[in-house]
Amino acid sequence: MAEIKFGTDGWRAVISDTFTFDNVKKVAQAMADYVSTQRAVLSDRKFKVVVGYDTRFLSDRYAELTARVMASNGIPVILSDRPCPTPSVSYAIKDKNLVGGIVITASHNPARYNGMKYKAYYSGSAGPDITKKMEFLLGANQVLCRPLDELKLKGAITIENIIPRHIDFIKGYVNLRLIKKVPLKVIVDSMYGTGNSYISELLKGGKCRVDTIHNIVNPSFGGINPEPIMPNLKELALAAKKGKYSIGLATDGDADRLGVVLSDGRAITGHKVMTLLLLHLLEDRKMRGDVIQTICGTVLIEKICKKYGLKMHETQVGFKYICDLMGRGDILIGGEETGGVAFKNYIPERDGILSGLLILEMLAARRKSLDRIIKDIEKEYGTYEYRRLDMRVPDEKKRALMDLLKSKPLERVLDKEVVDIKDYDGYKFILKDRSWFMMRLSGTEPIVRIYAEAPSERKALAMLEFGKKIVENL
Repeated sequence: MAEIKFGTDGWRAVISDTFTFDNVKKVAQAMADYVSTQRAVLSDRKFKVVVGYDTRFLSDRYAELTARVMASNGIPVILSDRPCPTPSVSYAIKDKNLVGGIVITASHNPARYNGMKYKAYYSGSAGPDITKKMEFLLGANQVLCRPLDELKLKGAITIENIIPRHIDFIKGYVNLRLIKKVPLKVIVDSMYGTGNSYISELLKGGKCRVDTIHNIVNPSFGGINPEPIMPNLKELALAAKKGKYSIGLATDGDADRLGVVLSDGRAITGHKVMTLLLLHLLEDRKMRGDVIQTICGTVLIEKICKKYGLKMHETQVGFKYICDLMGRGDILIGGEETGGVAFKNYIPERDGILSGLLILEMLAARRKSLDRIIKDIEKEYGTYEYRRLDMRVPDEKKRALMDLLKSKPLERVLDKEVVDIKDYDGYKFILKDRSWFMMRLSGTEPIVRIYAEAPSERKALAMLEFGKKIVENL
């Protein structure tokens, strides 16, 4: 069982290597064994789970297999009848008062990967307490997997379109009428994922025009990773610039993250996406509450929280940590540097579709271009440019890097003195001018991530190069 390991959000692996039908059944059985222990604990909920899946190779087959294992273990299942956004599964848990849910997806990872995300009864990512129990249960019991037709006939598996209820909630959360009044020209890149054409469908019938690209099923994702960052958004950026669009939006493979492109084709970082959403909730919607970001979050959010007297929480990388805090306090917004954001009065889950519509709501409320809004933010709070570099390295090099940073922590990064170090998830070095440099291991892929935030792109890129040399010289 050593080959199956849960990362920052469930289990992910390479298809036909570790992610096989046999291993999917083993993981599903462990999940079923865990869910079975919750029957008495969650007695106020329907003892039933929902299973959804994305547009990856064989995801529908893996989802069916997972549903069969759950149902064969006496756990009734609602199985999605089509590829669906991850937040649709999480919302279904709340909407139907279920004990949990499973999504077959590897989210933004390359096409060769697939995965299984477990969503807990609180409609969000399973925390380490749950995933550790599931890992412990791997191989503990024989896999039970009866035929689909038999289970459907017994009513143990029902097939359903779970997306409409999720979309209905979004209709009530976002002021679609306001957006439709404004002559915005929007282009959306669904990245061949489960974002489909939902944003354009929601905004039909008004002055706002929405065009969608890459909204068909393509398990290879057109040869790019379905992560809404550059260089994966080159086509969106070119289309936005050539077509004179007001804004470009992109949802990732399972539609829980958002990428944003300006009218001139420049992509903004996930940090700026979260900053825009925070300021929209604070200034346009007049909402209040605490704010959560991860250890690789931005100084910009810290400054905004200070101005408005908001408490800011910082977590390890992984939305499960944000989700945990959202369930325990009055949280206005919680987000990652990768464009995954959750909101107050919703569920503790990222939602790329909702995030995109809220950005459009901000433009409609302020009647300003996104470029103008960002310039106003920089004028008030300063300029912060964030960049990230991923390096694929062997395991022994990863261990050597962490050992080196622990035994000989950096005292300077380029010409700047290190004034503080955070080491609870990788190593983050905070510099005298408030810029920062960080190195950590990915929880979902065999890579080292190098992060930097500085007053200019040139300085941020220089710090990434500094980090690259550290890895190369190991």
